[in-house]
Amino acid sequence: MEWKNIYRGILMGISDLIPGVSGGTIAFILGIYDRLLESISGFFSREWKKHLGFLVPLGIGIVITLLLFSRFIEFLLENHYEATQFFFMGLILGVLPYIMKQAEVKKNFTARHLVILLVIGAALASMAFIQTDENIAPITDLSLPTFFLLFFSGWLASMAMLLPGISGSFILLLIGVYSTAINALSTLNLPIVLTIGAGVMVGFVVSSKVISYLLEHFTYVTYAAIIGLILGSLFVVFPGFASDTATLVTSLITFVVGLVFTLWFSSPKKTDITSEQNVEA
Repeated sequence: MEWKNIYRGILMGISDLIPGVSGGTIAFILGIYDRLLESISGFFSREWKKHLGFLVPLGIGIVITLLLFSRFIEFLLENHYEATQFFFMGLILGVLPYIMKQAEVKKNFTARHLVILLVIGAALASMAFIQTDENIAPITDLSLPTFFLLFFSGWLASMAMLLPGISGSFILLLIGVYSTAINALSTLNLPIVLTIGAGVMVGFVVSSKVISYLLEHFTYVTYAAIIGLILGSLFVVFPGFASDTATLVTSLITFVVGLVFTLWFSSPKKTDITSEQNVEA
């Protein structure tokens, strides 16, 4: 068992609780993104046993975080919203040098890649202007319609979780079930948690295979899309500048902390995905 994955799972779990921050981004920061996709996809194959050592500790860390930190995240977002969001912006921005190095942007990106990057970035950034009703009462009881709503919400969110730059929690927020998910985790409402979780698991299987295929056969187009998602997510997470000096200074500090944290974890010695995959023309 790769028990060091517990702390990685904790970091990914925290990010998955946050609208705007992707678990895929954290996986990129930690240098395990390609291994994560391979293990999720391989777990549902005949060679599933060899992936248990990687996935089980990672899953333990994620579950621990979801159960223990959901209330803490709620507290931070309700009481220190700007500073918390700037911390996440630092995390997101700090991963860009690592991803650009992986993609060898100067060498491999053409005008086509830049157009893809800008279009996808702009599309995601436009979501910052979508009004979401965060005061929707959480769903606490299951009916047939709410079951399908929560199951497919989990499915869509899981696809976003694996893509660096776009958050599964943000997708839940757009759909209107984010408060339901957080409330279910905080109160251990198992029927709700299991319904969303089932959707997440199905989405992981499908999306991990799709993303792996794209990285293998359309490597730099996929990297262009990922960089666009990361840049666009900065606009989604950006909370605006606070009017009081104390909050502004605190936000600046948390931004720097998040940036330094990401740069510290991003190691040039991590596995270079592009070296293991076919290079597109």
